[in-house]
Amino acid sequence: MEHRDKELMQPSAHTVLIEGRKRMRITGVVDVESFQDDEMTVITQAGALTVWGEGLKLGKLNPEDGQVLLEGDVISIEYEQPEPQRRPFFFKRK
Repeated sequence: MEHRDKELMQPSAHTVLIEGRKRMRITGVVDVESFQDDEMTVITQAGALTVWGEGLKLGKLNPEDGQVLLEGDVISIEYEQPEPQRRPFFFKRK
């Protein structure tokens, strides 16, 4: 988990290009978390990204250069809000 957090924090190019709602190219992909024909979640350097659609197919998955090509009818996309990092809370006794 720590290694993945470091990857997410490194500044790098992350792009999402949607062509006519039929093709989607995502760069800066660290991992594919889940994939079904109506939903895909990828972990990018900008956080988790979920794509909803119909008839989704992975056209290309290239982990070496962090690219995913998705084909099908793209309905919507959404980035997951990162959880705020919590500071340790210390109680002081008197």
